[in-house]
Order: sequence, then C-alpha cells, then structure tokens
Amino acid sequence: MNLKKKLSILTALAVFQAFAAIPANALAADQSDSTPVNTAKVKSVEVIKKEQTIAESEVKDQSGTQTSDNDTTEETNPESTDSSGTDVTPVDPAAPADSEDTEGTEEEAPAPTPVEVEQPSTSSQSGTAGGDLTLYMNSNKMVQDGKTYLAGQPMAVKNGVSYVAIRALVDRVGYDVKYDNTTKETIIISGEDELRFKTNSKIYTVNGEARTMKGAAYQQKNTFMVPLTSITQALNITYTVNQSAKTVVLKLSTKPVASFTVPKEVFAGDNVTYTTKYSSPKGLDIVDERWTGRQDSFDQPGTYTVTYAVQDSSGQWSDPYSVTIQVQKPNLPPVAMFTTDKEEYKMGEKITYIDQSTDDENAIETTEWDNNALAFFVPGPKTITITVTDKHGLSDSYSKIINITGETLYTLSDFNQLFTPVGGKFTFNGGEVPAMEKVPYTYYDEQSILIRSNSPETVNSEGIVYKESSIGQTRFMIHHVNNTGKNVKMYVVATNNNMYPATLEQQNMGFAGPSPFATVAGKLSIDRWFQSMQEGTGKLDVVLQPGESKLILTELSALPMKKGQVISLYSDVFSDYRLDYNIIMIEENKDPMEVWSTLPVLDRDGVHNRGTYPNATRVITYDQEVGAKPSRLPLGDNASDPNLVGTDPMAYTDASNAGNFGVLYKITLNNVAPRTLISFNPRGGKYSGVALVNGQVVQISEGKSLSAPNEQSVLYRTGSYGESVTILFSAAPGSNLPVNLLFTPLPAEK
Repeated sequence: MNLKKKLSILTALAVFQAFAAIPANALAADQSDSTPVNTAKVKSVEVIKKEQTIAESEVKDQSGTQTSDNDTTEETNPESTDSSGTDVTPVDPAAPADSEDTEGTEEEAPAPTPVEVEQPSTSSQSGTAGGDLTLYMNSNKMVQDGKTYLAGQPMAVKNGVSYVAIRALVDRVGYDVKYDNTTKETIIISGEDELRFKTNSKIYTVNGEARTMKGAAYQQKNTFMVPLTSITQALNITYTVNQSAKTVVLKLSTKPVASFTVPKEVFAGDNVTYTTKYSSPKGLDIVDERWTGRQDSFDQPGTYTVTYAVQDSSGQWSDPYSVTIQVQKPNLPPVAMFTTDKEEYKMGEKITYIDQSTDDENAIETTEWDNNALAFFVPGPKTITITVTDKHGLSDSYSKIINITGETLYTLSDFNQLFTPVGGKFTFNGGEVPAMEKVPYTYYDEQSILIRSNSPETVNSEGIVYKESSIGQTRFMIHHVNNTGKNVKMYVVATNNNMYPATLEQQNMGFAGPSPFATVAGKLSIDRWFQSMQEGTGKLDVVLQPGESKLILTELSALPMKKGQVISLYSDVFSDYRLDYNIIMIEENKDPMEVWSTLPVLDRDGVHNRGTYPNATRVITYDQEVGAKPSRLPLGDNASDPNLVGTDPMAYTDASNAGNFGVLYKITLNNVAPRTLISFNPRGGKYSGVALVNGQVVQISEGKSLSAPNEQSVLYRTGSYGESVTILFSAAPGSNLPVNLLFTPLPAEK
C-alpha cells in the first residue's frame, strides 16, 4: 500500500472516530442529514451538536416506550450516594468526548417529584410564553416557544437535589458555554457574568466569588449535571413549580439588564461618581441609556432617587434600576487644637499636653505630633505641632510655642528614670551595666518538655522540620522562614501509637505571621501567648483514638506562607499518653495527612537551635531586698542562667538551648525597695518582646525595637513603699540574648 493511500485511510478513520465521540448531552431526537449543526462559542472545542427541535408527537411520555438512547431515563435510588472514591476527568460540555464511556459509578433514576429544599411555591398554570422554558420532571423533554427539545439526560433528583443538564439549559437560555482545559472547569458566560463549575465539587464561582451548591456537580453518560437552583440563583432566573403537571417553568427575559453604584457617602456640593454596569442576555450591544434624577452634584442635603435604564441593539429597554441616595451635609474638616499646662518650663521639667481637637462627626482617625517632647534640655522657644485627620481624609494642624528657661529642674538621666512611660525606652550609658552587682538568685525547674523547632530556621525545601514524642506537659516553640520558592503551609501532626485513646489539652496559644519580619512575628507570638494565659483563651481538647493521627495547633496552618515570610508559635499542651509529633512544611495545596509520612527529615542549619529540652519552666524566687542600689539580674547568659541541656532526636546528638528560647521564667521578687525603677536592657543585640509584670502585659518596647547596649525599656516603678513584684518572661523569637533586668533607685522628685 502506498503512503498516500495509507494516509487517506487514516484520515477517514480519524474523522469517523471524532463524530463517534460526540457527546449525547444535548442531541435532538431528529438525527437526519437535514439537522443543522452548530458551532459553540468555546475556548477549547471541536464541532458539537446542540439540542434540536422535534415534533411533539415524537416525544414519548416517561411511562411510554423509549424513542432513542438519548431519551432514556436511568434507574436510581434518590437516597444513594456516589460509591466511587476517585474523581472523573470532566467532559467538555462543548467539545467531543472520548469514545470510551465515562459515566460514573451511580446511575440516575426518576423520583416522584423534585424535593429540593429551596423549591418555590407551586403554580396551577402550565406551558410557556414569551421565551419561558418548561422543564419536565424525570424527563429530558424541554419546551420553549412551542418547540420541543431533548436534553442529554433527564431532569433528575439526587440526594434531595434537582439536577439538570447544564449544556441543554444554557443553550435554551442563550448563554455561552466553555471548558477550560487548564483548570478543568466548565464555564458559563452571561454578558459580563462568568460561572465556573467543577466535576464532583459543591463549590462553584460567580465572577470569582466562591459559592456552595446543595449538591456536587457530576457527569452522567458524558452529560454535565448541576443543581437547578445554583444556575437560577447565579443568573437571577425565577421559576415556578407545577406539581400536578410535573413541570418547572423558568421565567426567561431577553431584556438587557442595567445597574449602577454611587459612593457610600455623598455630600452636598461634592461631585458624584456613577459607576454603571449593563449586559444583554442575548449578548447584544448596548446602544443607548436613559437617566432620571441624575445630578453631577447635589446642592442640598436630602434624599434623592436616581433611575437608570439601557437599550440594546434590538430596541429593547431594560427595566429601570433605581438607587436612593442620602445626601449628607458637607463634610467639615476637623479642628486641631491642644494646650499645655504651662506656657514656660525649666529645662528637664515635665510638660503636659492636652489634646483639644474636635470633629463635626467625632471621627478623628489619626493624631500626629511633632516635637512634643516630655521635656526639653536646651533653653529657648520650642514649637510643637499637632495634625489630626478625619475618616474622610481631611486634615488640620495647629502649632503652639512654649518657652524653656535656662534653669534646670532635672538632668536628662534623672528625668528619663522618673518620667519615661512604662513600655517606653530611653538611652543611657550601657557600659556601666557590667559593673553593676548581680542579684545572687537561685532557681529550680518545673517539669515541662520544650520542643524547639527553629533549625533550619530558613527552610529551603518541603519536609519534616522536627519530629519528637512527648507525654505530659509540653511546650512548642516553632519559628521558621519560607525559602522554598513557593507558597507553603506548616502543620503539626499528632499520632497516638498507644492501645488506648489519648487526650491532648491545648492550654495556651500564641501565634503570629506570616510576616516578612522575624522580630515582629516573634514579639507578637509571645504577646498573644501571655494574653492567652491572662484571659484563659486558646484552650482546646483533642481526642486521638489508637493509631489515629490528627492535626493540632491548627492556627499554624490558617494562612499560607509566601517566600520570605516568617511564622512564630508558642503553645503549651498536656497529653495523658505519649504522642508522636511531626512538624512539617509542604506546598499549600497538598493534604498534610496524605503526605507527611513520606516527607524527608530536614537537616539543621548549623546556626540556629533545635532540640527537645526537659525542665523548660524556670522558677526564680528572691527574698532579699533589690533596688536600694543599682543591680542586675542576667537571663540567657549561660552563666548565672545556664542553658537547658537536651537532645536533637533527628541528629541523634546532645543539644544546648542557646539563649534559652522557649523557657518560661517565673520571677518573684518579694522585697523590691521603695522608689525602684525596674527596666529591661538587651546585651546581645536588638530586642523586641513583652513581659507580664504583676499580671499586666508590658511592651519591650513600644514601637521600635530596643538596641543593645545603650537603651533600656521601663517595666515597672515601685511607689513610696516596698513591694513584691512578679515578672513572667520568655525570650521572643527573632530577638537576641542575653538580657538584663536592671534595678535602679529613682532620683528624688522635685
């Protein structure tokens, strides 16, 4: 056989196979040579046939004999569910399907009546008029404008939800249908509106907004079936049900549709922006528009009604669309104003600023000060400015001049110690700190296992960043950066390998991120952890059956991490049986319960710390007086405060908890001298965190981080009598250790 003849035979065979594979989702009963063939407006299709008109006499009643394979009603149990556990590749409703039958594992059957919960009230009328479309229950018969059509599958009830063949319906309504091979989605186009469906999914989108259907879309003999009400609600199609006639009548409109929006707030005298939206169900061009009551600006406050309509190229006008606009009186800018308790001050004298700014709506959103120092230490006039901005963006500023005399009340050092607010910071000579006397404290450790997952801090690939088992009181410290080049999520998988059910009690939770800044995430996680302790929030019980694995500490995986972002978590848990824990980082769309057991264990980075450490709660109680003279209490220095010693269970080595990150310090000072400043001074680098002082969360420090060694942040001041002070502290991830608590006698007040 010569090559030309062979190619001709192959070509003919390919054409035959292509037509043999045409889906049966919308074919008319008449398949003669005279039947017209239509090409759909689609993205990824070949030639398909739409449903065609037939004579009424050719359509059999559902109780009669079958006229063709396409008019068959399949038997099914409405209460049954899909038994197949695998997804079926979506069949393009507008393109040829494979010649192989891809119907699902469940057959569709007629039910007495549609039982969908959201059915409207019934109607005694039947038939259609003006383009309305009548669907027949348990039948693939459709009637529109006196013509009868056949859908690829009958209208069916599945698990209490009425389903229709999507292609047959949208052809009759007059919309476009597409299939996206990339996303595996069936797409309906109605003017500017776009609906997207997926096989075996209850989720569909309308213009990108996700919505949930009563039942999942599915395929039946290459016909894509969707819940009727999902289509009608998304496309604003009303319908009525006639139970006696076993029909559903869709009220179709060929009119164009118009709408518009205006700003949420409209003020008299301001220009009004009208944003219009319009479309034609038939896809016709909009050629004209009509407004009633529209004004580019409204001179007076009050209530106004504006109406809008459009006309399509066939001459049809849309129904009028009206918006009631409440025009408010013109917005006035805020009035900035402040005063001071005096007009003239000595150097080092505290200045009190009194904000007297006002707004006609009491809606000042931001207040900014310039040069509002608590005190000045150079004589001369000083200009202070306040700027306030309301919620509409209007601003006002006010400046005031005060005078500073040449007389000194307090030195800068004395003033800072006396008047810097709690949580505020000030500079000093940090070189004097090492010479201060150390508080000779002793400590004991409470039993608590610390699982510190912090290496590799920067994670370059998917895997297990930490794995360990623990029983009883356990604390998790998790701090990692995503450097995988893709969006990821982190999870903690707990597994019960015991013979009995195990209960895990989540006691406190502090989580922050994803954030591009390690210090911000670290500080927030500690802050929220302490707040959880204060308020008793974050509590949760999880029961794991023998052999069961579950996700815990789910705050960790609430949001995906982008490249370069950091997450930080502190949490205390208690389990009555030993549980195995796997802390993993995987691509955001992967199922952690399916992949975690196959992931590789990642190596530590050699810089940061990971390990399992016992005795992770350190209790310091000091009964002798502090504060009568300058002194310091070092933390995280591996001398006065030795590092916890533990193991790296994945590297099979000993580990030392450098800086004692993850350790909770409970410090009780039973005899703090009257008029003592307790402050926080970092020694290892920048620090940003919080402490819990006498039950109150105190920032270290407000706003910007604290720098070593010449800055300190105010934690507490005692009054005229000695006090007992309790401080809870834990090093914030992303910050640097060691640190010192400083105890300094306050200067005398003048």
